[in-house]
Amino acid sequence: MIKVKDIAKAIEDFAPKSLQESYDNTGLQIGDPEMPVSAVMLCLDVTEEILAEARRRQCNMIVSHHPLLFSGLKQITGDTPTQRIVINALRDNIAIYAAHTNLDSALDGVSYEIANTLGIVNPRPLQPSAPDAMTGLGVIGDIKPTPKIEFLRRVKDALNVTHLKYSAQSPQIVVRKVAVCGGSGSSMIREALAAGADALLTGDLRYHDFTSYGYAILLADIGHYESELCTKKLFSRIIRGAIPDCVIYFADSESNPIAYI
Repeated sequence: MIKVKDIAKAIEDFAPKSLQESYDNTGLQIGDPEMPVSAVMLCLDVTEEILAEARRRQCNMIVSHHPLLFSGLKQITGDTPTQRIVINALRDNIAIYAAHTNLDSALDGVSYEIANTLGIVNPRPLQPSAPDAMTGLGVIGDIKPTPKIEFLRRVKDALNVTHLKYSAQSPQIVVRKVAVCGGSGSSMIREALAAGADALLTGDLRYHDFTSYGYAILLADIGHYESELCTKKLFSRIIRGAIPDCVIYFADSESNPIAYI
């Protein structure tokens, strides 16, 4: 019988909680570790729609990348979506678990997944968690020399991205070394430059990131949501590798909270 704690252990064996950043809240957020699991739903964010879908599909555990609870709730009255999710998850006996920055920093974690999708070789952490460690935030590696615009087009195709912002003034003609960081990677720009990257691929870049650093490195912003959709595939691989008979669903109701026109 598969229990909530078995799913948690499989994920934490791959991405130890010790790797999470100080501000994070990785781990079991709602539910009993001893509860038997009928099926698991995988998502990027826990929303009311995803909780309802889990109920419809008879999943009594949700595994998400972004934590539902980053800090303590001062009241649970149902006034906000988060409060309603807590109330309904407890009522329906649906456990909620999150693996966030520990999954980002794990060996073969989120940034490694992006790097592999893009065909980046010799990947290593951009910001190692310890000297010579293969864990840490971001990844840097090499690709076959590729003209800048062709590289950006390949990124869009490989990651199924409809919109990509890039630094128009960057001087690179050919891209050879690429840094990637899933989620918000503006804090990694200086590390990417210091490591000799020709390009940094991430999400949540600000206007002044482009004006301050775009002259020196090709900055490519594919969006926070888009850069982390791969976490569902990663979770599935981790859980199935440890518990092959676990029933797993990808959330169909997941959607980008940011729209484009």
